[in-house]
Amino acid sequence: MKGFIFDENLPCKLTIAPSLPIQFTTALGQSASDTAVWQYARTNELIIVSKDTDFSNRIMLSSPPPWVVHLRIGNLRKREFHKFLASAWPSIEGLLPAHKLINVYRDRIEAFQ
Repeated sequence: MKGFIFDENLPCKLTIAPSLPIQFTTALGQSASDTAVWQYARTNELIIVSKDTDFSNRIMLSSPPPWVVHLRIGNLRKREFHKFLASAWPSIEGLLPAHKLINVYRDRIEAFQ
């Protein structure tokens, strides 16, 4: 694992400080396709962080890289999102890289190998 890539459906300004560098899919061009994001993450050994179900479905049929963190938290105001992510992030990072998929809900975190 060399870093995280946050999907376009997430805020570009984060208040968390992950242990690895963060990139955003906007760097791949406006509205990069899921396939382009997947290939970029695979080539660069990144963890995809997204609210998009397509990535979690795809990783179940693959082996890392990439790894996927699927935020299944619904819509939150930015302030609530940042507060939630800050509280959940240490647990999320603790499950990587041993788990290829981490589903994050408001009330729990599920990890799959």
